[in-house]
Amino acid sequence: MKSINKNLITAMPLPAFLLVFLFLSVSSSLAQPRPITKGENRLVAFEKYMEMKARSPFTELAWQFVGPGNISIRCTDVEVVRPKGQSYTMYAATASGGLWKTVNEGTTWEPLTEDLATASIGDIALDPSNPDILWMGTGEANIFRSSQSGAGIFRTTDGGKTWKHLGLENTFTIARILVNPRNSQVVYVAASGHEWTPNPERGVYKTTNGGETWEKILYVNELTGAIDLVMHPENPDILYAATWQRIRKKWNDPRNEPGYNGSGIWKTTDGGKTWKKVNNGLPEARYRGRIGIDIARSNPEVLYAFIDNYEIIREAYGETDSYGRPRGGVIMGATVYRTSNGALSWQRVSGQTEEMARYMERHSGTYGWVFGQIRVDPNDENTIYTMGVQLHVSNDGGKTFRTLRGMHADHHGLWIDPDNSDYLFNANDGGVCVSYDRGETWHLFTERLQASQFFNVQVDNADPFHIYGSIQDHGSYRAEVDLIRGRDRIPVADFEWAPGGEGSNHAIDPTDPNRVYAAGFYGNMIRGYLQENGWQTKTIVPRVYEDEPPLRGQWMAPFILSPHNPDIVYLGMQYLFRSIDRGNTWERISPDLTYNDPKKMGDIPYQTLFTISESPLMPGLIYAGTDDGRAHLTKDGGKTWTEITKGLVPDRWVSRVVASRYHMGTVYLTQNGKRDDDFAPYIWKSDDYGKTWKSIVANIPIGPVNVIREDPFNRDILYVGTDAGVFVTKDGGNHWDVLGDLPMTYVLDLVIQERENFIVIGTHGRGVWLMDANEINGGTRPRWRR
Repeated sequence: MKSINKNLITAMPLPAFLLVFLFLSVSSSLAQPRPITKGENRLVAFEKYMEMKARSPFTELAWQFVGPGNISIRCTDVEVVRPKGQSYTMYAATASGGLWKTVNEGTTWEPLTEDLATASIGDIALDPSNPDILWMGTGEANIFRSSQSGAGIFRTTDGGKTWKHLGLENTFTIARILVNPRNSQVVYVAASGHEWTPNPERGVYKTTNGGETWEKILYVNELTGAIDLVMHPENPDILYAATWQRIRKKWNDPRNEPGYNGSGIWKTTDGGKTWKKVNNGLPEARYRGRIGIDIARSNPEVLYAFIDNYEIIREAYGETDSYGRPRGGVIMGATVYRTSNGALSWQRVSGQTEEMARYMERHSGTYGWVFGQIRVDPNDENTIYTMGVQLHVSNDGGKTFRTLRGMHADHHGLWIDPDNSDYLFNANDGGVCVSYDRGETWHLFTERLQASQFFNVQVDNADPFHIYGSIQDHGSYRAEVDLIRGRDRIPVADFEWAPGGEGSNHAIDPTDPNRVYAAGFYGNMIRGYLQENGWQTKTIVPRVYEDEPPLRGQWMAPFILSPHNPDIVYLGMQYLFRSIDRGNTWERISPDLTYNDPKKMGDIPYQTLFTISESPLMPGLIYAGTDDGRAHLTKDGGKTWTEITKGLVPDRWVSRVVASRYHMGTVYLTQNGKRDDDFAPYIWKSDDYGKTWKSIVANIPIGPVNVIREDPFNRDILYVGTDAGVFVTKDGGNHWDVLGDLPMTYVLDLVIQERENFIVIGTHGRGVWLMDANEINGGTRPRWRR
């Protein structure tokens, strides 16, 4: 908004001044918020958030962590202070739960980064000359569907008590950090770049002054970043870098696309002043996907490259991928190459027999771009470990492999003790674990590092009530909330299996808490009923005729039970479906509500519904929002539809739509810019059924926004969950405050258990938390009005 001359305002007659004031107020509320796409702007916004948090009138209200106590989080890297025996300090970097530390070999863990601008860690590196100095690169480089962006590089000089931000905030993902063992001021960083959008802050960076300034010493293009980096153990000026050309699209996982030629291996012998491509013997550039590299400390002329190889080996007739989607041609996938001459030439060593070829084909499932880590035993050049769905070991230089079992799947990090190769420290989707016998047996820290990645959260009306939610790479779970000790002393709970998958929405019949619905995995929906002998489930998915377009459902397909009749179920694909018999039969009640652009269709279902809301005041008054930025309304149960997208931010994911329980024409809508690398908050309110929208972001400085809820007892109270924390307003959105002293975390969902008056949040990184809402809303229900 343009500045106004204050003298002009004071000189105006009162009516004219009021007109200007009203004009500015209306213009401000109707103006679209500006995107936040630059890392430096995001850091400024986060500082404003922290200032709001410090002065919030609700900062003393307690969030209570309730679990799970038996499930841990996807971890991306590990570090160990040497020598073992003299120190028992270990670090675990998580994908979205921050950095954790133990000083007693995993007996207890403490979080170290609860007040930083991101909780997503890509890589960590201890200074070889000082165990109190640790470098942390933020932004998970695996760019999984739920990966979060980083905010650059940080360093601690006191073992994690305090942190200093040292730049590179526009890289968004950092895959590797190397500290020169002879000069701690010299540090190298492999930056893999933005997940969703092109950017020039990719490649290899170097500092010679401890991070005060950085020089980009290897750069390919705006789509190609550095995904791995290793240093010669005897000459720190010799480095090898792996680059990876990739971008994630809303409708496709990362993959090699026509014209891609940026993935490969590079070598420098002068500390990064000059680089040379060293790809002789590797697959052609068009077939090279993600590449992991490592060097044999016992013989530095030996290196291994672990390549996601896109060469087609056969057609996949009738086969599906890991998530049940039709599969294209089968690629070679995980392939290991070795050099014995410092990368002058490479030889393929894996998959040389039919048995081993099939073994390697299965190595990384159908999502090899998630993996790509390889380690060489520092004391044996022929023993190597590769990380895929399972952890694999070869003792003959990659010719044959076997699987190491006894821990969770999906592996992303491994530390091998240079003083004792029997000791392994592993990072995977289920947390971290150690082995004292080269991986034959494992000691897990699942119940000690208590962080987890929830996609959603829901509650039932049982007494005591249960919390339901779906957890990354685990499935759907539930737990009973124990209030016996009081509302302020709820214990951490172990969660048990519940109907649904790892990415699911849930709804529980309000009249029968034993009846549970779940939809996920791109629209697969089930209905479960808890009987004495366990859960009985039934698949309840709509069908289409063979000559109709196939159904497209989001990873977490939205559905609701009608607030007027719990037997009525609404399910969103590209259409809205309705069932009046608990999902046994379905009726399509809308046309395609997305843009249905053929150019934006790929492996991942996109252009789908993501959020649905039926008015609690009027049956058949239904709102629907899509992942491609459209919003629609029907007032007659689906007979006619009206688009209400005008005034919203184009192309931004509609993360939530909520029909008001207090006023017929009022509706709230949030948009999420994560998939455009946009961190701005977008929150809208309409009092005329979506004809016009007013921004109620007000003083919220940072997003993205995932959820908005009305308070069930006070029409002026709203709650918003963002990728930083929870906000609350007590005046309908004119002013917001940070709610409670929650660690920085990604709040993906928020619900309110009305009988007990508890706010429940599901975070993607720190599990489930509760807050007693009595001190916020007083627990007094007003009369509804139309």
